[in-house]
Formats: sequence, structure tokens, C-alpha cells
Amino acid sequence: MAVTTKIADLTGPGHTDTFGIGGTDLGIVATAPDGRLVAAFGDTFDRAGVGGPGWRSPVVLFADPRDTGSGLRWTGSGGDTRDYACRLVDKPATSWLRPHRRVTTILPADVITLGDTMYLHVMANKGLGNVLHSEVLASTDNGVSWERTGLWWPGDHCNGLFQQLTWCAGDDGYVYAYTTGFQRRDGLLLHRVPADRITDRDAWEPWGFAGERWGWGNPPTLTIPGAFGELNLRRVPGPDGRGHLLLTFFDAGNYRIDTMLLDAPNADLHRAPRATLLHGCGWDDEDHASGRVAQLYGGYVVPGSTLENLHLVVSQWNTTTNWPYRSMQFRSDATELLGR
Repeated sequence: MAVTTKIADLTGPGHTDTFGIGGTDLGIVATAPDGRLVAAFGDTFDRAGVGGPGWRSPVVLFADPRDTGSGLRWTGSGGDTRDYACRLVDKPATSWLRPHRRVTTILPADVITLGDTMYLHVMANKGLGNVLHSEVLASTDNGVSWERTGLWWPGDHCNGLFQQLTWCAGDDGYVYAYTTGFQRRDGLLLHRVPADRITDRDAWEPWGFAGERWGWGNPPTLTIPGAFGELNLRRVPGPDGRGHLLLTFFDAGNYRIDTMLLDAPNADLHRAPRATLLHGCGWDDEDHASGRVAQLYGGYVVPGSTLENLHLVVSQWNTTTNWPYRSMQFRSDATELLGR
């Protein structure tokens, strides 16, 4: 297991009061075209905890990329020009795909920057984990304001395994996306799309097994079974100076956050080097200095990380008392992956 320690709390009293954020989770981070960091959060409330006034999602906070080593420090929020972190887009009363189903929250899955545009994949839910549809939002002003692109998928697309998503640009003109369901009980699918056609639904192509071989355009096939939750696909430099592709994820089946080192976006995940970064535990057994976190989830790489100095945004929610309900920053050393 990698050595992982807590750097700081990122949200909650004393950290995000200025932006009207008492309780929130997630914190999926990407670099905006202007260089600042943009972090997308999920269900957000004015007061510390879950519930009460100010329920909205998703929201965005900005941070200075030069100030990550001791914990992200928030410099502003998205939605409008006020300090209060607003919901990025209006929440429809019902899903336009299923007009009889009421949307209760829209949750972010991952954000990517391509040229001068940021794209945010979100899930429209009726209750937690019941995804009615997913869609892609876009921002052309460095994450301040967002609009719907018109790209969407029904919740049952790919038998429900195209809800939770993470994506990363390759060096070949494609964006690669791993997906799964939002119920933390399924394995992973892989798709790709030309970066310049990311909002063209017809351009998305599955990776699958057919005719005794794997190939693009085959019916989508599980790349690995499991009980996957939050996903994060990112390229980070290693001590050798090379960029390394990491797939970091919440492994709900084993109650931990793991990462895999991929030699290609369509790597054999059964053989990919894998390391555990954080272990879940009971509330009486927590030790953030040694990587044990009660009711953990998430696990999003902070831009500027390296294999030996890997920073993650990790969520925690005490579902009994509803506090803590927050995002935290941890630091790990994942160079052991290079020796596996």
C-alpha cells in the first residue's frame, strides 16, 4: 500500500464559508484554459452537513495552481459574479427524456479542458444513484458560466454502465472515457471520441470484444469486473520525466481508493499495476495520517501532481450524523507502481 497522509480539509466551516458552502462533496479538479484550477462539487448546502437551505449542485470553486502543496485555497466561485457558489445550470423539474420522472439533483462526474473550452459530464438523478440521464455542459470562460451542449445519454445507455464517467485526452486526437453505473456495483466500459467531435453523440465509439479479438467499434464489453464508484483518469509525470496514465477510483467492493498504471488508454486492466492509496474504516478506527478514512469515496487527482507527490481530493460523509460531509486533500507516493 502506498504511504498516504492528509494535507488539509478543503470544505466546511473555516474553509468555504465565503462561498455559502457549509457541506459539500466530490471536488473534481481540472486546469482551466487561463491556468487556474477549477473544482466541481456535488450536493451543496449552506450549513455544515447534509440538508437545510441552499441545496444546489453542481457548483464550482477556483484555486491558484501555485498553492496546492499545503491544500487548495479557494479564490472564487462559478455561476455568476457573486462570491456565493451558484448552481451551474438550471435544474429541470423533470427529465426531458422521461417527463414523468422528477429530477432531484444533478451531480458532476468529471471535467476536461480541450483548447479554450471546458466540458463537464453530469448525471441527473431522482434520488441518489437513480440516474435518469447524463449530459455534457460546456464553459468558454474558464469555468465561470456553463451551458448545456445538447449531448446527452439516457440513464439506461449501455445497460446503465454509461452514467459515472471519467475522461482524458490521448496523444492521438481522441478523448478516452471509462464509464460505469452510479450504483457502485459494476465493472468498467471504455469509449473514445475525436476531441474535436466530443459533443457529437454519433462520434462516440465503444471498445469491445468480438470475433475473438478486442477492437474499436465492437459492442461495448466490460474491461474489468468489480464494484466501481467514482472514477478519475489523469496523466501525471513520474520520476523518469515521462507522463504516466493513472486510473484512480473508489473500489466499493473492497472499501478503498485504488489507482492503476495504464500503458495505454485501452490497457489490459487485469494486468495493469495497481496500488491502494486509502483504506475505508469505521469511525473509531480513523487515522488520516496513515491513510484510514471512515466512509470515504471520490479520489480525484489534483493537477500538478506527480507519481511521487500525488495529491487527491477525497470525500467523507457520515451518513448517520450528516457531519462530516466534506472534501479533503491527501498526498500519496505511488511510485511503487513503476516496479510492478
